[in-house]
Amino acid sequence: MYPDALVRLTEDVLDRSAARASLIPSAAPAGVGPSKLKGVSAGLVARTANLRILGKSPLGIYLRIAEGVWDALPASLKGLPPAIAYGRLMHALVRSSGQRQQYFGTFFVRNRPQLQLICRLAGEHPRGAPLRVAVLGCSIGAEAYSLAWAIRSAAPDLSLRIDGVDISPEVLEVAREGLYPIGVAELANEPLCERLTREEIEHIFETEPRGLRVRPWIREGIRWQVGDLRDPAIGDVFGRYDVVVANDFLCHMDPAEAGACLRNIARLVAEGGHLVVSGVDLDMRTDVAADLGWKPVTDLIEEIHEGDRSLRRSWPWRYWGLEPLDSGRHDWSLRYASVFQLGGAS
Repeated sequence: MYPDALVRLTEDVLDRSAARASLIPSAAPAGVGPSKLKGVSAGLVARTANLRILGKSPLGIYLRIAEGVWDALPASLKGLPPAIAYGRLMHALVRSSGQRQQYFGTFFVRNRPQLQLICRLAGEHPRGAPLRVAVLGCSIGAEAYSLAWAIRSAAPDLSLRIDGVDISPEVLEVAREGLYPIGVAELANEPLCERLTREEIEHIFETEPRGLRVRPWIREGIRWQVGDLRDPAIGDVFGRYDVVVANDFLCHMDPAEAGACLRNIARLVAEGGHLVVSGVDLDMRTDVAADLGWKPVTDLIEEIHEGDRSLRRSWPWRYWGLEPLDSGRHDWSLRYASVFQLGGAS
């Protein structure tokens, strides 16, 4: 049991968060720009995150204890405005204090509604011309193979070309072989097939003594390439694609570096094509999308937002966690969409 004093402290913070949420105006005061308010808030968060007493972070201790209290709260309380406001504050502190590192964790059919929307967009592609898809930060291949399976199942007459790109030659070797253990994959450290039904496993894989191998009709037309997405010349190297998928790796980068990387990635999208990007710092993605004039695709926006339970369940205590969707925000569609059209009309 946690001490009563800690519970009262957390309740006090929740009360203060509720007051802050109701008192802070949605618009900046006259003469004070939104960017200035954001800069002040970011500075306060950074100073709090960097505070040290005798070489140790009191924030880190508080966050660990507060997470335990949060986990003990009923789900009905976590959905209340004061709790959400408190969660946003905690997530800002976690993002400022956490050490970020790349992670190869992945799943087959990780976000089912997002996959459904990509298939819908693929179905609108003109027949006769190949649909070019890039899966960036492809890790050991689960996402690229999931896309190939879903699109070819939905549109078997469509010519499909997929490039899987990652900075690590080691993971690309695993992806190229297309052979996976039935349980937890070593590099990914995740049970890759836990989100598949038994029927889907049988449809996607052939069973071998060493594990599960992706069927040839799914592997056909997929190339695996080493690439550094931070390179400004990346567009000259790989060309343009009708659909670019950049999921679940930008969150592991410093937001400033991730923003520059996202702008590079946008150069890979053909005029009128679509960029799919989730598992990312929402403030950074919103800023880039607004600056470059991206058009959010709002179909299935709420379903996709909730579609990857590993991201939603990690909020607010992991830097990669995904905040609850707030449809009351003036910029909600731009902030919470994970699929954008770039350039011309559809």
